[in-house]
Amino acid sequence: MDKIEELKGILLSDGRITWVDASDYDWLRQWKWHTTKSTNTIYASRNINSNNGRKTLLMHRLILGLMSDTECDHIDGNGLNNRRSNLRPCSHQQNAFNAKIYRKTSSEFRGVSWRKGTDKWAAYIKFNGQQIHLGFFADEVDAARAYNGAAMKYFGVFAHLNNTGGSK
Repeated sequence: MDKIEELKGILLSDGRITWVDASDYDWLRQWKWHTTKSTNTIYASRNINSNNGRKTLLMHRLILGLMSDTECDHIDGNGLNNRRSNLRPCSHQQNAFNAKIYRKTSSEFRGVSWRKGTDKWAAYIKFNGQQIHLGFFADEVDAARAYNGAAMKYFGVFAHLNNTGGSK
């Protein structure tokens, strides 16, 4: 059985807490951390001075030791959960696969929208810059499940699935 890593919290300047593994805690505590918001996710970060001026360094990138051309995905979507088991290096496209919905749509589900002309729910997925139509559905949850199936096919472990309350 794997040993479960102890979890420790680091207080950020705005009162929020970022969670890290105990093995990273003392090393990360040497710096003062604050929050940075990117689209709809909040991350732990710190500022550093460089030859080009002030730069923001994100905690999750530091933990994984990532170079500038590699991104980091928070598996659970929580930018303040910086446990190593929640972080994985990825491409920009893979990171987008696991992103949360951040704009208002006609459906609560990702990849689903109401189509007035057909009076049905349309399911779709975007992959490699192309929108793929998955069908029209009388039931919104069925459309969400169609998206989930396509997301698993195209995005694999990076798929951000809709919570449809189980399978039908």
